[in-house]
Amino acid sequence: MRVLVLHSHPVESSYGNALYRQTLESLKTAGHEVDDCNLYAENFDPVLSRRDRMVYHDYPQNTEQVKDYVDRLKRAEGLVIVTPVWNFGFPAILKGYFDRVWLPGVSFELVNGKVESRLRHIRKLGAVLTYGATPFRAFVAGNPPKKIVKRVLRAQINPVRPVTFLAHYDMNNCTDETLAAFLGKVKATMERF
Repeated sequence: MRVLVLHSHPVESSYGNALYRQTLESLKTAGHEVDDCNLYAENFDPVLSRRDRMVYHDYPQNTEQVKDYVDRLKRAEGLVIVTPVWNFGFPAILKGYFDRVWLPGVSFELVNGKVESRLRHIRKLGAVLTYGATPFRAFVAGNPPKKIVKRVLRAQINPVRPVTFLAHYDMNNCTDETLAAFLGKVKATMERF
């Protein structure tokens, strides 16, 4: 299966990058063809410009500025997001990716006033996230990133398929043991993806 891996952490020496490298390695070990999409390394521009907004509903004109990313998304059969959670949301570069690439005609289409997915070719969805907050604080805040993955993205891809969701909470108080254990969990889970 061709798996698109989206990564959005700017620091190469970070634990988030270790998770990203482990995800890539484990998916390859499982026999998947991996499309490595490191948004920072690729200098992805997350800004939805005035021009982008003016042609937002005009497919395929709306894809001209992000054609390579659209093509990669259309070829994907699996999607895994590896990202930190900042202020209970995705980093701006990842949010911008969804705003600029998951466009009308690409990820959805309006048919008789109803949204129809154009991402049914993606058979598996996964996420590997890190939070500074504890699970309780994330719960109290409504845990928007978890809801985006398990509800919004899942609904756009296939609402009846399970989602692989891995999160390391309380990064502010992590230990070498908790980091190693989570890295091992990511390794084992992605080898079964």
